[in-house]
Amino acid sequence: MVLTVSEEVRDAIATGRPVVALESTIIAHGLPRPRNLQVARELEAAVRREGAVPATIAVLDGTPRVGLDNEQLERVANEDGIRKLGHRDLPLAVATGASGATTVSATALLAALAGIRVFATGGLGGVHREWTVTQDESADLGLLARTRITVVCAGVKSILDVPATLQRLETLGVAVAGYGTDRFPGFYLSDSGHPVDWRLATPEEVAGVMRAQDALGGPEAALIVANPVPEDQQLDPGVHARVLDEALRACEAAGVTGQGVTPFLLDHLVRRTDSASLEANLAAVRGNVALAARVAAAWAAGE
Repeated sequence: MVLTVSEEVRDAIATGRPVVALESTIIAHGLPRPRNLQVARELEAAVRREGAVPATIAVLDGTPRVGLDNEQLERVANEDGIRKLGHRDLPLAVATGASGATTVSATALLAALAGIRVFATGGLGGVHREWTVTQDESADLGLLARTRITVVCAGVKSILDVPATLQRLETLGVAVAGYGTDRFPGFYLSDSGHPVDWRLATPEEVAGVMRAQDALGGPEAALIVANPVPEDQQLDPGVHARVLDEALRACEAAGVTGQGVTPFLLDHLVRRTDSASLEANLAAVRGNVALAARVAAAWAAGE
């Protein structure tokens, strides 16, 4: 098998202990050095504090790895030329011996292949603004429609078309529930301005939905648990609206398209908010990682 699972993660899966998958794009492409490595270690430690095993995922020298040791984590954080890999890129990276950090879609796929059921991230990709012109939609959505994994996230990135993304998730049959909220979170913001149909209040309730998915035997779709960033740690909504509008106009003026749009917009927000957007992002990720570990523990306890 091409996939390599670390001994710790493999043993945890085999013995029914809780495991949480973590993406590596935030390490390689989402944060400046050396803070990226510090955050990577912090997130793994947060999973461990909740009694679960972290499984950070990346591809190194053509080998997809589920669970990284310290040296491998340092490579992802510090090595130049680490690519950004969606699930479509995995065969190319394997065949050419490339190294890359995994996005939501690639992380979810590799985690599911390894037998991991819970995955924590910041915000999902989705339908981009001006979709009727660009037809730009994240590969995350299609992959989650056919992958049985529970994703704890702070909604979708607020630079996207949130209502269109929610509609697309409904069309694809991907279950979405707010965690302790009836409102869909907006990544940097506690509330995107849009409701969710379902609300879950405890990790045990989330695990119950996961078991019901299996019992029903329906399509192999994901469960999205939308966990809002705490209001006192969110980006000021007024600042967010103003700077995002600036970023969208700057992106259009620069002629940025395709995979370049998201990093361009996020970088603009970081610079124009004096890193306040980055801090809100990290607050969301920390909360998601801790919740995901509790969900994984509830899931393991019921198996």
